[in-house]
Amino acid sequence: MPGRPSPIFGGVLLAGAAAVAFGLTTPVIALAGAGVGPFTTAALLYAGAASISLVTRAFVRRSGAALRGRHVPRLVAVALFGAVVAPSLLAWGIQRTGATTASLVLNLEAVASVLLARLVYRELLGRRVLVAVGVMLAGGVLVTVEAASAPELELAGALAVVAATVCWAADNTLTRPLADLDPAEVVAGKGALGAVTTAALAWAAGEPVRDAAAASAVGLLVCGATGYGLSLRLYLLAQRRIGAARTASVFATGPFVGAAVAWALGDRAGGLLTLAGGLAFALGVVLHATERHRHPHTHEALEHAHAHRHDDGHHDHAHAPPFAGEHTHRHRHGALEHDHEHAPDLHHGHGHGRGSSRVHRSRSGVG
Repeated sequence: MPGRPSPIFGGVLLAGAAAVAFGLTTPVIALAGAGVGPFTTAALLYAGAASISLVTRAFVRRSGAALRGRHVPRLVAVALFGAVVAPSLLAWGIQRTGATTASLVLNLEAVASVLLARLVYRELLGRRVLVAVGVMLAGGVLVTVEAASAPELELAGALAVVAATVCWAADNTLTRPLADLDPAEVVAGKGALGAVTTAALAWAAGEPVRDAAAASAVGLLVCGATGYGLSLRLYLLAQRRIGAARTASVFATGPFVGAAVAWALGDRAGGLLTLAGGLAFALGVVLHATERHRHPHTHEALEHAHAHRHDDGHHDHAHAPPFAGEHTHRHRHGALEHDHEHAPDLHHGHGHGRGSSRVHRSRSGVG
């Protein structure tokens, strides 16, 4: 429709907001987590995430289908990768490589997430996206190479952060079918599982939990609430609108926010290669965010429950009395063929390329 913003635009804004919320916390975690064990750090971060989600649940209307028993195995896997292993690796690595370098290395999460989204969900990766991924991968290599010129312990820290990005990429991929559920329930479940598991690991590893300063604990809880709770909620809403690959790409702006804050706080790590790597990531993000996608496609008839509006061109069912705004209930779609700009959201999981029917088939995981 002329004059109407791209359907990708809202998702890009949500992913960008999630990136800023996450990026701001990375250098703060480096400061607050000094002297705190990696498992304890992860436990406090995800305790904060779960807490803020439970608090906001009382004030924010449900957006999406409810979390059901059949979703629990996937939620456990998501918590294992994203709320146990990844934050523990980040907490260990960031103390050895510095907040600036760690923030920029985190951009590799976007590259891994884009590739996994293509492999698992067959999300379209056109020439523009492939160029962007290649540019961002080159940038990540430059940042890591510069870290390698530092003492061996710093290189080990950078590699730990790289491993954390791979785990978070797996987390992002596994989370995609949960993005159309109520985000408050998903964040609370993931946060609670992550906090309990890492707290148990901290106890088993003999980390001096009681020696952690109260200020550090509060700082990590606040970082968890904003950079892991609020950020994850926004990330899920973005995935719902623009798919796993685009969300991960826009989210790559977050580490630049973290690097800028770390630099302002006095962490001057990184030289010309780090700067070049940062510019490469910036170019990759621009290429992703400005991609457009439109073609004729067909939707099969289906019935499902998810958050939706009646002004999006896909939901024209009637309500008595009429209902305006976003709401969630089970509804049925008739077969439909049309042509409009779209992203790989819940209603646009069709294939592409020669021999593809470009027919939408419903994704699983939505109640």
